[in-house]
Amino acid sequence: MRKRNVFLILAVAVVMVFSLAGCGEKATTGSTSGSATTTPVKGGTMSFYIGEPAYIDSYNCQETEGMQVVQAISDSLITVDSLDSSKLLPAAASSWSKNADATVWTFKLNPKDKFSDGTTVTAKDFIYSWNRIANPSAKNTLTGKSDPSVISYHLGFIQGYDAVQSGKSTELSGLKAVDDYTLQVTLSQSFADFAYVVTHPSLGPTPQKAVENGVTYNGKNVAFGDMPVGNGPFKMAEPWKHDQYIKTVRNDTYYGTAPYLDGVDFNIFKDPETAYTEFEAGNLDFTQIGAGKIKDAESKYGTSKNGYTANPNAQVLLGGETSVYYLLMNNENKYFKNENLRKAITLAINRQAICDIVFEGTREPADGIVPPGIAGYEKDTWTDSKYDIAAAKQALIDAGYPGGKGLPTVRLSFNSDGGHEKVMELIQADLKAIGINTTFDSADFPTYLKQLDAKNYDLGRLGWVADYPIEYNFLYPVFNSKSGDNKAYYKNTSVDTAISDAEKITDDAARLTKLQAINKTIGAANPVAPIMFYRHHHVASARLNDFTFDAMYLGNFSKVWITPGK
Repeated sequence: MRKRNVFLILAVAVVMVFSLAGCGEKATTGSTSGSATTTPVKGGTMSFYIGEPAYIDSYNCQETEGMQVVQAISDSLITVDSLDSSKLLPAAASSWSKNADATVWTFKLNPKDKFSDGTTVTAKDFIYSWNRIANPSAKNTLTGKSDPSVISYHLGFIQGYDAVQSGKSTELSGLKAVDDYTLQVTLSQSFADFAYVVTHPSLGPTPQKAVENGVTYNGKNVAFGDMPVGNGPFKMAEPWKHDQYIKTVRNDTYYGTAPYLDGVDFNIFKDPETAYTEFEAGNLDFTQIGAGKIKDAESKYGTSKNGYTANPNAQVLLGGETSVYYLLMNNENKYFKNENLRKAITLAINRQAICDIVFEGTREPADGIVPPGIAGYEKDTWTDSKYDIAAAKQALIDAGYPGGKGLPTVRLSFNSDGGHEKVMELIQADLKAIGINTTFDSADFPTYLKQLDAKNYDLGRLGWVADYPIEYNFLYPVFNSKSGDNKAYYKNTSVDTAISDAEKITDDAARLTKLQAINKTIGAANPVAPIMFYRHHHVASARLNDFTFDAMYLGNFSKVWITPGK
């Protein structure tokens, strides 16, 4: 999934692609959540706040900021309904089917699907894109150097994945273009949830020529990583202006219903506070609400009834997200290998105080890693994910560090561009209360992610938003020892085996029961400390109508329209 940068997500989000259904020229007027609206009209450009992305080249898009751009310019095979994550909808694939044991999946592509450069999307374009993601020698077009994708594990079910990962092959043997518009995928084992996997926005097609030769812009050659070409409803208007903006415009070759907007400007700010200041000055259409200003924003702008769809006078979004904010503990660190030390830390954190003080009570303390809204969620699954200062002190004694004696000052690392300081300050105070001293260590998000990848941290923070809305997506990516997103570096071979066994269960109920048991096993070891379940704390301008920001932390740019004259 997606690692989440800014508050209120992590994630990722899940899933994400926008719905292609129901966005016709005569879309239903009005909204269930705001004031009455008139007939949608075309025109105008929406501005949307993001932090500086790590990547907008889909092959390695791994966090929420870049994902907003990728899902606007690229369509995957299937998408998830923006307001009902249990519904899968056609996208680049008009239909799909699987065999009896869910090992062979067939996707029929929409023959009208084209890249924004006008070339037709075929099954071979998906194969090229997926082979690139799986190949550990894949090049980052911005640097020209090998930069393996950390999201390749999403394709780990496909036959031939291990051979590609080991360098014995450069192509996934399980991918076959039956014809231009039929993609057949053979898995190495049964996996009945594979349809959810292919909703991931980063698994859309990419044109080989543009990736390898670059893109022409104003007579100059631009690296694909700065100006990717996709098949989505929008396309890049110009190359990525790092640390400033990413501009997109409507893609007139789009096979689906054209969006109302002329374009979406993704404006990059250093932090949510700066973005909210720009919003209040009338310079931004959508952003997070500044710290401590949620109630004030509700009084000024009105609150959306469903929590996800913004309209004039119903502009504040507070809907629950399929994402969790958690404290990383480096399980390979000589101190944090100690389960009792990890237990002490998670018991010491007053989650309710964080939710109340920083988020004005709009967040919910996390009682596990799987959030409400995901099928299989159970309350209090992680029994130590609660505030119990006496138990924390006892666990610290059991760990061999009574009152923190014998422990060095611990680095508390986080990204500096997401507004995390206040959360970290509260956690720092909680840990000090049991005798653990910490010092802050912060960097911008891309740098911070590389720091995590290098295992150069003691304690850190991260958020996880579902790539696809199933429990599996909170277990394998975050805790499997082979996952690139397992930033705690938790390793338990019995858990790895159990997850693999669960993948093969084709009965939905039995598979879910197995995953719930695995979740409890992981929770007993406290490899991370879940802090809170995200809720939106976002606000839209009064110009926007019918803008949905879904539980997977993705904006649906296909239905939003701007009131004329505003």
